[in-house]
Amino acid sequence: MKKLLIANRGEIAVRIIRAARALGIKTVQVYSAPDSGSLATRIADERIALGGSTAKDTYLNFDKLLNAAHISGADAVHPGYGFLSENPLFAEAVTKAGLTFVGPSSEVIALMADKDTARRQATAAGVPIVPGTDAITDMAELRRFAEEVGYPILLKAVAGGSGRGMRIVREASELEGKFKDAEGEALTAFGRKEVFAEKFLESPRHVEIQIFGDSHGNIVHLFERECSVQRRHQKLIEEAPAPNLHPAVRARLHKAALALAKAVSYVNSGTLEFLVDGGVAENSPIFFLEMNTRIQVEHPVTEVVTGVDLVQLQLRVASGEKLPFTQDEITCRGHAIEYRIYAENPAQGFTPALGTVLYLSRAGGCGVREDGWAEAGTKISPFYDALLSKVIVSGKDRAEAIAHSRAVLDEYIVEGLESTAGFHRWITRKEEFLTSSWDVYWISRNYQGETLPALTAGGPLVLPPRVNES
Repeated sequence: MKKLLIANRGEIAVRIIRAARALGIKTVQVYSAPDSGSLATRIADERIALGGSTAKDTYLNFDKLLNAAHISGADAVHPGYGFLSENPLFAEAVTKAGLTFVGPSSEVIALMADKDTARRQATAAGVPIVPGTDAITDMAELRRFAEEVGYPILLKAVAGGSGRGMRIVREASELEGKFKDAEGEALTAFGRKEVFAEKFLESPRHVEIQIFGDSHGNIVHLFERECSVQRRHQKLIEEAPAPNLHPAVRARLHKAALALAKAVSYVNSGTLEFLVDGGVAENSPIFFLEMNTRIQVEHPVTEVVTGVDLVQLQLRVASGEKLPFTQDEITCRGHAIEYRIYAENPAQGFTPALGTVLYLSRAGGCGVREDGWAEAGTKISPFYDALLSKVIVSGKDRAEAIAHSRAVLDEYIVEGLESTAGFHRWITRKEEFLTSSWDVYWISRNYQGETLPALTAGGPLVLPPRVNES
């Protein structure tokens, strides 16, 4: 692998560029009109304009991306996360163009990134799943399922992720409207409208297992991540390892993840997501939720506790190398927590906050890492995800990581638009977070736009007036 095209944007594009540079691989960054001049376009070795502003016209456009790879002389494509990262047709098109796709094969993506077929694969591998349907073809079928298992049920996009195309239906009168809403959002976000239904679990935890496979038949897990702090089915905070998890439950999760990954001969980075009912008791039920056939947003917490650079490992494995370690050689040390800083207004239901970042002040020091792309002057447009940055804080244990987090977040300032930094200051002082006694719906039940704690490190920044230098 000599030159890598990054078919993505934002913080993950920056992350991939830096990993490739460390391996001596040249990078090509594609960009849309709103992303012209972004950090990724400035640090890549080359940049190519895609033309257009929307995702459909740019980062979801097969022809433009493959043409960019052709004219730049790239020999590999990294899809990042979101966009086309789990589209088997794109992976196939990249391979047919004679390029290396940094990820699993198109056949495996078709099996596992499609939630419908992934559930069947899990069942075949002996991994428990939540009662549900295949892709729904008509309302009569959906009504029959809802009447059979009882309300509430959960509608989910077959090709989805990040909570898009997902709707909770609590009574029959909501069914048709929410079904159409889920289909519409799925089509807009992923180019496919199919949805399926599951029995809705009222208070589960969300625990995921990071796995990695190579083309030589080796597959390992790199422990688990807790992802239960969510809003609108999208994660806000992730940590590794998962706290308050019985050792037997942890072992069952690892075993189930490896069994499913081995059943499909998985290659490259992947994540098996599970719902856990409780988790403290030895017999706590676990249910396979889905597999993400790509790098995860929250991968840094795993990197911190294992010392493994997952993005560099993606590139090495895509180049044909063997995994550089066995399962017994992977260890988990300390605790790491990732806080997603979004351009959103928590007090108004986490609605997007559009505008321009005027000032961004970050904390630093031992045990602090930040993966981001926003800086002063960055414009947040309505076309893409509102993630500004990911702040990763670590300590020798969870208590130390949380204490460290408070100090770090108290110094984190975003000026010019609303962000979730204040929300993270709020939650690190809540008893339920401190004691890990939450579930995936805790935020929706307990956060109703409360007044967030003010900055303790000097208060909001007051910017001096601009000087006219002309």
